[in-house]
Amino acid sequence: MTTVEEAKHLICDLCGVMYAGGHVSGTGGGISIKAGDALVMAPSGVQKERMRPEDMFVLDLKGNVTHTPEPRGPPYKPPKLSECAPLFQSAYDLAGAGAVLHSHSINALLATVLDPDSSEFRVTELEMIKGIEGHGFFDTLVVPIIENTARECELTERLQAAIRAYPRTRAVLVRRHGVYVWGRDWIQAKTQAECYEYLFEAAVRLRQLGLDASRPAVGVEDAGRPGAAPLDVSAPGPKRAARGVPRAVVLDIEGTVAPISYVTATLFPYARVRLRSHLEASWGTPATEAVVQQLRQQVNGSAIPGLAPAAREGDAAEEVAAVAAWAAAEMDADRKTPALKTLQGHIWTEGFATGELTCPLFPDVAPALRRWAGAGIKLYIYSSGSRQAQRDLFGHTADGDLRPLLSGFFDTSSGAKVEAASYENIALSLGVDSADEVLFATDSLAEARAAGAAGWRVALTLRPGNAPVSKEDGACLLRIASLADLEF
Repeated sequence: MTTVEEAKHLICDLCGVMYAGGHVSGTGGGISIKAGDALVMAPSGVQKERMRPEDMFVLDLKGNVTHTPEPRGPPYKPPKLSECAPLFQSAYDLAGAGAVLHSHSINALLATVLDPDSSEFRVTELEMIKGIEGHGFFDTLVVPIIENTARECELTERLQAAIRAYPRTRAVLVRRHGVYVWGRDWIQAKTQAECYEYLFEAAVRLRQLGLDASRPAVGVEDAGRPGAAPLDVSAPGPKRAARGVPRAVVLDIEGTVAPISYVTATLFPYARVRLRSHLEASWGTPATEAVVQQLRQQVNGSAIPGLAPAAREGDAAEEVAAVAAWAAAEMDADRKTPALKTLQGHIWTEGFATGELTCPLFPDVAPALRRWAGAGIKLYIYSSGSRQAQRDLFGHTADGDLRPLLSGFFDTSSGAKVEAASYENIALSLGVDSADEVLFATDSLAEARAAGAAGWRVALTLRPGNAPVSKEDGACLLRIASLADLEF
């Protein structure tokens, strides 16, 4: 374990190395190293290459200063704790870091403006990717980009959001500013900082040559990939899609492919006014008996007035009225319970079958689905509505039956949409090798964060009528106004 005194000397040595590499010029940048139950940090506003061990601040693990260095006297300024301190602390608390480096490298800055509108830096098939924990040559390395602020300490919440949204990352870029890199100890932090620096510079140089570092280095499908068939260079075949292309795209429905108002203003009212008549017409059928049984299990012994505790024990008319009243109350309370969703789905199935219901998708949806399916991307739906309701909806759109373009449907039987475990569970069914081969588009910030925590790529849809998302909340997410914005 590194001691406090060792950490002080290491910071001096490392800052000298970083200064020589152009990372901490002009008194910028900094380093912090964890030493047991203490955090050692370089001071702010000093010549980093001329620091001495006695110039270091020492803090406890909660970020409280336990030792302030003595002033050196003119021309040196009084010692000042770095404004990076709360950002270093965030890496310790949220990412389990043992050391954190902050660089003002010109390559890191340029990497953030290769695509000024992107919230991510991406590279693939560059050797130094292997130097980043948890990544291999064929992986796509993703580094979140957060927007800069006037003062360093004001970046804290944005950096924390990026760490939470990208659990695999070991760095966060700051637009037109620099980068924070961490590791489990100072050796790994230094190693990964050097690898990131190499990758940033490589991406910038490749762009100067007209090449995109987020795309693969070879052009024949799966050439050299683990488990791939031997390459037959004489055989014709399709070119491999760009490395930035996901293998699977999963879409939410409300606010992503269809207006939220369609569900609230059309589907829900359609089902509500038909609850009683549908139950009366279908009472005793296997489908409705299954709904009632599901309801009995759902309430777990709690009484619903008029509904017998077991099948065929009560009066049918009373039970129809009881279930209809229960369903109406659930809808009025905006609950999305399994039995209610199943019942609504049955009513909507009838409406779609008779032509009374047709789903008005956003105009960019059908072209995007056809384009992606044609490119070999697997397409799925994950919605709070039942899988049958999803199938009915995509089977009856103004653009025709789109179900042949879709590979599957998921609902909350796979787990709550705001829990990362749900996305981890779904990924097991998609046939992907890595979670970041899946892209999820949703209008929900909570769902986007959950998917991101599971390692998925995420696009937050900003459609008319969707709940507003502040710039700060969405700072670490790809934000799109249309599926056409997702260019693979």
